Amino acid sequence: MMLTRIEDTHMTKKTNQTVPEALATPANKKEKLIALLRREDGATLAQITEATSWLPHSARAMLTGLRKKGFGIEKAKVEGATRYSIVAEPAA
Repeated sequence: MMLTRIEDTHMTKKTNQTVPEALATPANKKEKLIALLRREDGATLAQITEATSWLPHSARAMLTGLRKKGFGIEKAKVEGATRYSIVAEPAA
């Protein structure tokens, strides 16, 4: 029996994005979380779970993981909602 290799014929769509715009788009959920936390006003747990489709306990676990990687995460109550933000980047 002879096996033949089937080539993938899936065509990729070219985007009209410029290179900086394409690079600014978070590649995964961790990068999306970091982008949310870098905003001036940070992000609430509800915003994080909505943006990443994580459950709240998973989002909090990722915040803990970022702390362990060296990110300084600040937690503050603003108008009754807890907001998280990055205040220090990990040392390179």
